[in-house]
Amino acid sequence: MKYALVLGMAAFAAAPFAVNAASVIDNGTIQLGVDDLGQLNIFDGSGGAPIGLRDLRTGFESTSPGCLCEGWGAAVAETGVFGYANNDSGIVNVTGVSFASTASTATSVANVGTSLQVTHAFAPSESDDLYRVTVSITNTSGADITDLRYTRVMDWDIEPTPFSEYVTIGGTAAATAVLSSNTNGFGTGNPLTPDADMGDFVDAGATDHGAQFNFGFGELLMDETFTFDIYYGASLSESAAFDALNAVGAEVYSFGQSNDNIDGSTPGRSTFIFGFSGVGGVVVPPSVIPVPASALLLIGAIGMLGGLRARRKAA
Repeated sequence: MKYALVLGMAAFAAAPFAVNAASVIDNGTIQLGVDDLGQLNIFDGSGGAPIGLRDLRTGFESTSPGCLCEGWGAAVAETGVFGYANNDSGIVNVTGVSFASTASTATSVANVGTSLQVTHAFAPSESDDLYRVTVSITNTSGADITDLRYTRVMDWDIEPTPFSEYVTIGGTAAATAVLSSNTNGFGTGNPLTPDADMGDFVDAGATDHGAQFNFGFGELLMDETFTFDIYYGASLSESAAFDALNAVGAEVYSFGQSNDNIDGSTPGRSTFIFGFSGVGGVVVPPSVIPVPASALLLIGAIGMLGGLRARRKAA
C-alpha cells in the first residue's frame, strides 16, 4: 500500500476528533512516531521518510520502511466485538476520543465500538533504551466481559538491511496471558483472527518478517479497567537489550536485528526491542546474573579451606 494512501486513511479515521493528530516523541535516545489512535509509523510533515521506532544513536529505523505495518486491536471474544488500528491494514471499529502529546510523551484514548475504551500512554521508562506504553482497557459495554483480548503486531524492518532481519521471541512459554505469538508482521491486529502459535524461538530469518503477540486477559467486570505495559526501544548490543528489559520488569519480548547483526555484537548496529509486562510471565533475566553476596562469601570460605589443606599437605 502506498504511503500517501495509508496516511489518508489514518487522517480520515481520526477526523471525528482531530485531523492529522500525531506526534514524534523521544527521550534523547529512542524516537517514536505515534499516531492518534495509539499505533506507530507516521510522517512528521518534513517531507522525509516516515518515523516508527528509531535509535537516535545509530540513526536506524526499525518499523516504517516499506509499509506502515504496526498496530493494535482489542476485542470481546464472547460477543464478537472487535476493532483495530493499523496504518497499513486500516482502521476498523475504532474511533478517537482524544490525543495529546509533549516532546517526550503522547497519550491516545480511543473506543472500540461501545464496548471498550483503550488508552495508550507513551512515556520514558527507567531505562534510556526503552519507552513504556501503559495500556488501560476499560469495559464500557454495560455488562461483564468474560474473555477480553488484545493484539499488538509489527513488521520489523531493521536498517541498514530492511526487509531482511533476524527475529527472536522469548518469555511466552511462562506468560499465562499469551494466547499465541509468531513472526507475521503483516496481520491486521484483529484479536479474533490470530495466526498460528510459534512460541519462543531465537534468530528466525534472515527474511522480511515481524512479531505478533495475542493476549487473553479473561474477565473484566462492567466499568472496570485492566492495565499492562508495552515497551519499544533499542540497545547497542543484545546483552544490553536483556539488561534493559530486566530493568523495567518486562516478561515477554521480541528482538529485531539486521542481517549483519545476528548476535547483536556488530559495532554501530542496534538490537531493537518490543516487550510486555503485566501479562502473567516471569521477568526477563539480565545478561549476566549477579552472584549473591552470601554465595561470594561461601565461595571465599571454600577457597580458604582449600588453601589450608594444600599448605597442610605441603608441610
